[in-house]
Amino acid sequence: MVEIVMAGGWLMLPIILCSILAIAIVIERFWTLSSNRIAPRYAVGQVWTWIKNGELDSNKMRELRMGSPLGQILAAGLLHARQGRQAMNDAIEQSAAAVIHELERYLSTLGTIAAITPLLGLLGTVVGMIRVFTEIMIQGTGNANALAGGISEALITTAAGLTVAIPAYACHRYFVRKVDSLVLSLEQESAKLVEALHGDRRVDIKDFVTLPETSAARDNAQQQAAASVEATGS
Repeated sequence: MVEIVMAGGWLMLPIILCSILAIAIVIERFWTLSSNRIAPRYAVGQVWTWIKNGELDSNKMRELRMGSPLGQILAAGLLHARQGRQAMNDAIEQSAAAVIHELERYLSTLGTIAAITPLLGLLGTVVGMIRVFTEIMIQGTGNANALAGGISEALITTAAGLTVAIPAYACHRYFVRKVDSLVLSLEQESAKLVEALHGDRRVDIKDFVTLPETSAARDNAQQQAAASVEATGS
């Protein structure tokens, strides 16, 4: 392996560095972009239980905010719940923008690696072929070792660049789709809470631990939410 790297010339160094960086990003994103870490399944149901039981205080809000990105979005919305549906939606959108930015972290770097490593390999090919033609110009076609060295350098860098670029591109596309899926999940879960607090119809959310059975129960929960949020704000 070391001999192959050495035969590829100095352009193997940036390609290897790109591969190490790509591996680190892939591992970190696989760990970070877990559905359970980003949008816990029962987060909204837990919040609704706190609201119905009158347990939504500053400690619960802090616990919610620190628990997950979804909790951060829900907490931002709850802080503006008593100001009306539109204010709650605006707060959720602002918080979601920051969360989405974090979800997309390093993805542009991974995409850049997927784009530039084939170019580095191509540059290695060009350098290798220049070396070949230079040897031919100086010594003619009799020095087979020099010609083979230049051709080898050209082929190795191209292969190395593609070896890094192909999986990096595949992982980049996977993570982009994963982020899109997570963003959709965050939007749906946030909409459930907004509808539960400000909707005009009975909420039908299967992930809720306890559902409001009547309009009076929902109205009571809304009043408790407003009181809890006001107490939290003070």
